[in-house]
Amino acid sequence: MIVELRTLRFFVAVAEEQSFTRAAERLSVAQPAVSHQIRSLEKELGEALFERNPRSVRLTEAGRVLLPLASQTLADADRVTAEFASRTALVTGTLLLGTVDGVQHTRLPALLGAFHRRYPGVAVQLVEGRSAGLISRVENGELDAAVVALPEHPLPQGMRSVVMLEDEIVAVVPADSPLAGRTSIPIELLSGKTLISYGHDSGLRPWLQSAFDAAGIDFATRYATNDAALHVALVEASIGVSLTVGTDRALAGNPRVSAVPVSPSLTYRKALIWRGTPQPTRPLRALLALGPAAP
Repeated sequence: MIVELRTLRFFVAVAEEQSFTRAAERLSVAQPAVSHQIRSLEKELGEALFERNPRSVRLTEAGRVLLPLASQTLADADRVTAEFASRTALVTGTLLLGTVDGVQHTRLPALLGAFHRRYPGVAVQLVEGRSAGLISRVENGELDAAVVALPEHPLPQGMRSVVMLEDEIVAVVPADSPLAGRTSIPIELLSGKTLISYGHDSGLRPWLQSAFDAAGIDFATRYATNDAALHVALVEASIGVSLTVGTDRALAGNPRVSAVPVSPSLTYRKALIWRGTPQPTRPLRALLALGPAAP
C-alpha cells in the first residue's frame, strides 16, 4: 500500500474544512479532483473516511483514526523539505582558487567581497602561480578554479571561462626618451632595442612572442622577470624598454617613466576558468552564481 502525500493533504483539508467545496478552494483545485482523491484513498484503505450529507461532511471512526496519523506524516514531510532546502542554501567548505600576478586589477577582489558577505562559512584559499601551471591544476582537479591570462591556444576540452579583465601591454620608457612623447609606438620600432619583459613561465610570454613573430621581429628579452616593479626600476636605470601590463600599479604616478601604447595594440585578457564536468563544488557554484557566469 502506497499512500501519496498529495492524497493525505486532500484528506486533511476536507477533514478540517468539513466540506469538499471549501477544501477544494483551500487547495486551489477543482472539487471533482478532491472527491476523486478521497474515493481512491477510501478504496485503498478499505473503509469509508467521511459521512457525506447534503450540507455537511463528518469523519467516520476510520477517518478519526487516520487524521492524526496523516497530520503527523505531513508535518514530518514538511520538516524534511525545510531541512534540505536550508542545506541547499547553506554553503560551507573550502574554495581553492588559483591566482596570477595582477589579479588585484580584475573583478575578483570585488567578487570575493560579495561572496564573503553572502557565504561567511566558506574558507577561500588563494594559490599563487603562473597561468600554464594553474590551468593544468584546474584541469587535474587540484584547484576549483583560477584566474589566469588566457593563452593563445584554446583551453583544455571541457574547461569553461569568463573574462575578468581586458588589458594591454604598454612600452615603458624613461620619461626623457624620444619615445615618451609618442601617442603609440609601432612594434617595428622595438626591433633591436634592449627589451625587458616577462619570463618563460609567464602566461603573457607566448602571447608576446606571437605578436612579435607576426610583425617579423625577433623577440629577444635581455632582461626577463615577472616582477613589474623591477621592470620599471630597470627602465629608470636606462637599461632598455619594458613591455609591461598597463594596469600595474608600479606605473601609476611615476614621473620618471612613461607608458606608451604599442601599435598594433597588444591587448590580452585575464579570465576565471573552471572545469565544466564534473559538476563544480558547491562553493564554486555559489561564487559563479554571484555574477561572473552561470554554473
